[in-house]
Amino acid sequence: MKISTKGRYALRMMYDLALHQEEGFISLKDIAERQNISKKYLEQIVPLLNKEGILRTNRGNKGGYMLAKKASEYTVGDVLRATEGSIAPVACLDYEPNECPRVASCSTLFVWEGLYKVIADYLNNITLQDIIDKNVNVLGDDYCI
Repeated sequence: MKISTKGRYALRMMYDLALHQEEGFISLKDIAERQNISKKYLEQIVPLLNKEGILRTNRGNKGGYMLAKKASEYTVGDVLRATEGSIAPVACLDYEPNECPRVASCSTLFVWEGLYKVIADYLNNITLQDIIDKNVNVLGDDYCI
């Protein structure tokens, strides 16, 4: 499994929104500048996050984006599933139940199921708040991840 630029940038965008959550709606321009990401690229990510109900949006002069819930309620897994689709290491684990024609006789399925469990457990147990807390402890006031 390889996380795309879209997934990595979405996590940085969500981190930035979480970090500035108390400021209200944040413009993509501000996020782009702070995170050194193209605003056009962020514009491609927003619909994916909106579709999952992760963001709140506001149009107009004071418009922008904010998290729909607290930073502690979003996991890295939530963000990556919204942008990457599946986080499964192999295609046969993308759907439940596994519909692979070889599922009953696959001698390596347990390997991929175990890897998927480790990946999902790890990503589903790190929240945006955890990232903020870790960076404050390690980096002080430097927001880059």
